[in-house]
Amino acid sequence: ALLARTAGRRSEPRAPLAMVLVPTRELAQQVTDALTPYATAVNLRLATVVGGMSITKQSATLRRGAEVLVATPGRLKDLIERGDCRLDQVAITVLDEADQMADMGFMPQVVALLKQVEADGQRMLFSATLDKNIDRLVKMFLTDPVVHSVDPSAGAVTTMEHHVLHVLDETDKKAVATKIAARDGRVIMFVDTKRAADRFAKRLLASGVRAAALHGGRSQPQRNRTLDQFKNGQVTALVATNVAARGIHVDDLDLVVNVDPPTDHKDYLHRGGRTARAGESGSVVTLVLPDEKREMNRLMQDAGIAPRTTRVTSSDEELSRITGAREPSGVAIVIEVPQPTPPKQRTRSGAGSASGGGAVRSGSR
Repeated sequence: ALLARTAGRRSEPRAPLAMVLVPTRELAQQVTDALTPYATAVNLRLATVVGGMSITKQSATLRRGAEVLVATPGRLKDLIERGDCRLDQVAITVLDEADQMADMGFMPQVVALLKQVEADGQRMLFSATLDKNIDRLVKMFLTDPVVHSVDPSAGAVTTMEHHVLHVLDETDKKAVATKIAARDGRVIMFVDTKRAADRFAKRLLASGVRAAALHGGRSQPQRNRTLDQFKNGQVTALVATNVAARGIHVDDLDLVVNVDPPTDHKDYLHRGGRTARAGESGSVVTLVLPDEKREMNRLMQDAGIAPRTTRVTSSDEELSRITGAREPSGVAIVIEVPQPTPPKQRTRSGAGSASGGGAVRSGSR
């Protein structure tokens, strides 16, 4: 609808005609990839503006003119303040994953941006949940809205298997998770923190598992290259924080593991949503320590899911049956970690080439 209604029009420089707001860089890239062939077919120019990438290049793209804009709220706000973009010509606005934008604290920015678009334009909002923050957006910016709803738990029941595996202690949980990561096939494994992702990925590599970490401490180009490694099979176990829970699409991914259980049922649904996509089947496995059982029961009730519960140890055959877990080779593997591209250094006239002096910081804090 967005492209069809925009086709045939030409935007002025810095003034897009349609806008898609998303919470994360990964989702922005996924939306861009999905729209690009159709936009090209109807001669529409597409601009994507997100944090972590060159704002100068994004500014230049907007100044040349783009009919369709895909953006994260923070970077778009920066570009507007620089005078590189205005929204008064935007006639169609899409808010994707609106609930996550609220959870991430973007609501004030989203409200400010929506106040700048064409007053009588069309607005579409997509959200996994309709809580108070989302209801506020609906009341402020949607006139006589038509609501289309899908029960996420009903969809999950038909396309996914949900397993809760009770483990003995933290040590056994690590052993269980390592064996699952060594399975034949790709898996995304979610942990709570950037540091935990880096440490677990390092442990897996030392055990012989082709693993890599994906989290917000990496630059966007680094994250893109890590995802490419996962998609092409160079990496088989992706250890991720919630940064990857939305907006990542990987074909034929049939297992997601919550090494650290999520604290919110919405996060559970979105983590699990990386598998069983487009009607395919998949499994979501959550490792639960004894002191996490009560909270996990509450979370599953909130999500409307009745999981299969099994008590396992790292040596159980049942673990292999459910997840395909197997003993890792034990032969350490080295996988090139994507590094940030250092800035090109200018050569002074007659002074030879410059060297030293700069430092590039990468990784998590």
